[in-house]
Amino acid sequence: MSGTLQDRAMGAIMGAFVGEALGVGPHWYYDLKDLRRTFGGWIDDYTTPEPGRFHHGLKAGQNAQAGFILELMLRSLIERNGYDENDFCQRLDRELFPLLDGQPRSGPGHYTSESIRHAWHRRVVQNRPWHEIGGAADTTEAMERTLAIAVRHATEPALMSQAIANNTALTQSSETMLSMGVGYGCILARLVQGDILDERISQQPMNWIAEGALSFEPVTTRQPAPDHPELPLRARRHIVRDALHAASDIAAMARDPDVCIEPAWKVSHLYGMPCAFYHQLPTAYYLAARFHDDFEQAVLHAINGGGQNQSRAMLAGALVGAQVGLAGIPLRLLNGLERADELRQLACALSSQIPD
Repeated sequence: MSGTLQDRAMGAIMGAFVGEALGVGPHWYYDLKDLRRTFGGWIDDYTTPEPGRFHHGLKAGQNAQAGFILELMLRSLIERNGYDENDFCQRLDRELFPLLDGQPRSGPGHYTSESIRHAWHRRVVQNRPWHEIGGAADTTEAMERTLAIAVRHATEPALMSQAIANNTALTQSSETMLSMGVGYGCILARLVQGDILDERISQQPMNWIAEGALSFEPVTTRQPAPDHPELPLRARRHIVRDALHAASDIAAMARDPDVCIEPAWKVSHLYGMPCAFYHQLPTAYYLAARFHDDFEQAVLHAINGGGQNQSRAMLAGALVGAQVGLAGIPLRLLNGLERADELRQLACALSSQIPD
């Protein structure tokens, strides 16, 4: 475990960028025999996509669209000294949407996810306001950008939780998605503050719930949450308890000697290889708990599990990066990441703004 909050925060951000870039070449191979034929028995570094595959045109070490959007979020958080929804939306309008055409294989990274395509269509083609954009996608795109909110506001649970919920709702309006995104953010925030991903990881977030420290009522109730005037309260009810318990339960199983998943990448087959959050999050939690002190093993097992391995490695990379800190991410992975110095400067700037 890294000794400083700043190092852990930088580890979370850079861990996400590294994990996302590792997935550029081997993204979305559901036939693992095909994956092994193309990249060998074990992927251990950045790779270039094969012709005709997703992200074709990128090179090894480059980030795809999730990394592009994460960087937009980082720059907004840094320049506005915290989450500013209007600023972030303006950046999407100016810097992302003009690069899209509504088709899957378009835009930064040469692939645009369903939730972002849906948002582009409603915003650009239909000219709707941002509060009418969110759709029903059950994938993890919002978590891949709001992880930066969790890091920046790690010591401010009320602000963090509502900012994550509001930002998620921009593109994904499901209450379940909001709850799971807030749950992931709470877990990541605790890791940035120095906790380990084990069976106790949900204790402090559960205390936040009991103390009313979150900016909404996160239990099954018909009573509306109290207003927090400093933030737009778009979603008033979230069931976060189960999301938090799940992280603790999965972390406990990852450390239980009576539970054996070997090799560890097969956990993606246990929970499922597809894109939905209910496949992605359990696998990311498992790998980040099992390899809590070994960043490389966590992200490489995420990648070698196939399927939607890019998101899996990005989410796990943030969780493990927060536990090992920037100093615990192998230099070869940092050096192989394109624009690593620039991204590291952004991570440093963000971490320096986190209140004690």
